[in-house]
Amino acid sequence: MSAAHSHYPDHHQRLQGIYEQALEGLDFDAVAIYAGTAKIAFLDDYHFPFKANPHFLWWVPLEEHAESWILVRPGERPRLLYHQPADYWHLPPSDPDGYWTSHFNITVTGNDSEARAALPGDLSRVAVIGENPPDWGFAEVNPETLINRLHWQRAAKSEYELCLMRIASDSGARAHLAAAQAFADGDSEYEIHLKYMAACQHAEKELPYNNIIALNDHAAVLHYQNLSRDRGGPRNSFLIDAGAMCEGYASDITRTYARADSGFAELVSALEERQQQMVDGVRAGVWFPDLHQQAHQHVAELLEQFELVNMPAADMLEEGITSTFLPHGLGHLIGLQVHDVGGQQAEPDGGLKAPPEAHPFLRTTRQIEPGFALTIEPGLYLIPALLEPLREGPHKGAVNWDLIEQWLPFGGIRIEDDVVARSSGSPENLTRDAFARIE
Repeated sequence: MSAAHSHYPDHHQRLQGIYEQALEGLDFDAVAIYAGTAKIAFLDDYHFPFKANPHFLWWVPLEEHAESWILVRPGERPRLLYHQPADYWHLPPSDPDGYWTSHFNITVTGNDSEARAALPGDLSRVAVIGENPPDWGFAEVNPETLINRLHWQRAAKSEYELCLMRIASDSGARAHLAAAQAFADGDSEYEIHLKYMAACQHAEKELPYNNIIALNDHAAVLHYQNLSRDRGGPRNSFLIDAGAMCEGYASDITRTYARADSGFAELVSALEERQQQMVDGVRAGVWFPDLHQQAHQHVAELLEQFELVNMPAADMLEEGITSTFLPHGLGHLIGLQVHDVGGQQAEPDGGLKAPPEAHPFLRTTRQIEPGFALTIEPGLYLIPALLEPLREGPHKGAVNWDLIEQWLPFGGIRIEDDVVARSSGSPENLTRDAFARIE
């Protein structure tokens, strides 16, 4: 962790510059960033797990510090209002301490009144970023141009951020290996999930997203949300999409396993080989939609190679058949959020660069720049709801329905790595490097 912390001063200086540049030409003298408030369940006094504003986490690794603030003013050291209530119902935060504290003017506050008193008296030229901030007379809440300029910059990561993402990748890889062993041991989805969390030492609220632990045909549900307790039945395949966190930064990893005696296992291996080719394409200057289109080319070639569809790959692409088997985008930006912001932004001040009409679920349409952190996650699925229109369509005769029926109990395949583009040369594969360190 010390390696990451040693890079924080440069990260902090970079953030100060990003914010000062984002404020240029706008009618604001400063920005107040609100960490957020814990939400209460409807008709109850139960608080949902708190998720801090990612703009707040960009500055400080304070994931549990609801009702805290950061005030950023050009040319000045940022001010942190560190919320530390006198609370005997819950454990309050400890005193501020750590590698980041020397970079802030810190005021400890116990309630909203103290926080308001610590902010400037006149907030009419102070923008605020956050969800449902107090109505204290700020100039504007989440100004669009300011937010867009900040989101545009979030795609490229500092070395501090990458160090934390490497640690999150190590935790995720370690837990993935434990989950793979649990699948081999015959555990249920629920039991695999528990062993995953034990291996990465995360509670459920600390996971970056809900684990996808899918056995057999459940792998055909892209965001499968259940955890079956059933240990019985066949064990054809296992798809796990799960990550880990480190000081606010996420990893996002997917692996698929299949019975060794099945032809489906050969398809898994073949897709993984193609996925590594796609990873190598994450280079500065490349437009991400072009990589996505190449992913469909790879899927078409696999459908032809394994005789799932008896049609030349070029014709499959022309007729849109590959979208039946790969209905989602190739990947997304990742960092403080699993699906990090700004993926479809057209330029720093905003605008939308929409995904291709044929691929509406593509989350990233930008040109890759050095430091961009992205997922590369091609898939090949046998989803009954998508296969049915193909079965009734003009190309039904080209599909090997007998093989489709044979492999339906395996569900589908997804292979996902987190990848960082460099200024030149091959990208850094955070995920594969993590598995290499752990194994």
